[in-house]
Amino acid sequence: MENFIINSLLWTFALYGLFELVRQIINIVTYTNMKADGIYIIIAVKNQEERIEGFLRSCLFKLLYGKEEYIKDIIVADLDSTDKTREIVNKMSLEYECVRITNWKECKEIIDSIDSTKEITK
Repeated sequence: MENFIINSLLWTFALYGLFELVRQIINIVTYTNMKADGIYIIIAVKNQEERIEGFLRSCLFKLLYGKEEYIKDIIVADLDSTDKTREIVNKMSLEYECVRITNWKECKEIIDSIDSTKEITK
């Protein structure tokens, strides 16, 4: 009888774990617009017009010419810069499709959507 109870509990936990795993995979695939086959670099910046272009170009060099094949996108989250940081990143996003500019709220929604069940509206 004890073996039956233990086996029943183990199977229950195993099935529950499998159900949770499938649910998380469905949430990630359904509710994010990110590709699931890579690493995303998220950079939070504020008033970095003097440094942002050089920093992004060094990241892009590693991404495009190095062996960093798992990096898919570079997302720059602007924290309400008052200088030309956003304009510089916007210009670079036109040059390179892997560079995206967003504000912190949108970036946080992207990150939160990985674990949540609500869809992001654009």
